[in-house]
Amino acid sequence: MRLARALVDGAAVSGLVEGETFVPLAGGTSVDDVVRGAQPETDAGRAPLPLADVRLLSPLTRFNRDVLCTGWNYWDHFAESAGKREGQDPRERPRHPTFFTKGPDTVIGPADDVAFDAALSQKWDYEAEVVLVIGRDGRSIPEERAWEHVFGFCIANDVSQRDLQRAHGGQWLKGKSIDDTMPLGPWITTADEVPDPYDLQITCELNGEIMQNASTAQVAFRFERLIAELSRGMTLRAGDVILTGTPSGIGNARDPQVFLNDGDMVVTKVKGLGELRNNVVAVTLT
Repeated sequence: MRLARALVDGAAVSGLVEGETFVPLAGGTSVDDVVRGAQPETDAGRAPLPLADVRLLSPLTRFNRDVLCTGWNYWDHFAESAGKREGQDPRERPRHPTFFTKGPDTVIGPADDVAFDAALSQKWDYEAEVVLVIGRDGRSIPEERAWEHVFGFCIANDVSQRDLQRAHGGQWLKGKSIDDTMPLGPWITTADEVPDPYDLQITCELNGEIMQNASTAQVAFRFERLIAELSRGMTLRAGDVILTGTPSGIGNARDPQVFLNDGDMVVTKVKGLGELRNNVVAVTLT
């Protein structure tokens, strides 16, 4: 099952994506409701719409907390940035997953514009990621039961401001939490529709050039371990989303460096999960 939100006749409507059609749900049921246990029923009084004729929105809007994120979860990405973290390099590979959060006001839809303000930051970077959507509450979840708590998967691009990320004491919150900068979607694919979560190919294209290209088989810490360690003593709630890390190829680690700018087009794809297509557009955020 693939669950999405779309703009239909000027209103946000939740529905199922079936092939190339969007099928509205009945009773005002939202994707957030379904993730939290509501049973989705299609609206018999509304005809399915061609998917190409609707504008998809972020599938989720009701966040329990900040977006949960994982850093350094591909060793090639960890290695590519060695010596480029402006004095914030760890001495060795982390022995446990690295977690941080970003504000939910970062979230935009799969076709929305990424907000860009050069007065705020000079180093806007892309990070293609697979996202886990939690569908069942749990605390101190053992790895062998982790998948019981996963509702499904989607895609995000964790657009980051590297200079802000370095400027505030080594923590990442500020450089990851600028409003209207994280595309999420294009829909949520339920876990039963993903035969092997370690066979998902991730790509990020910038203006038609492939910048990132990797498989989830390359993760440093498997998704089960992320859930187990993150939930240790801390309750995960249905509706929480967990970004699982980005592979190598980020702009900050390139020589010469490559950063996003006004007018750029970023396409984020994950095999079997769809794609995000977002223009970078100058706005005033400061």
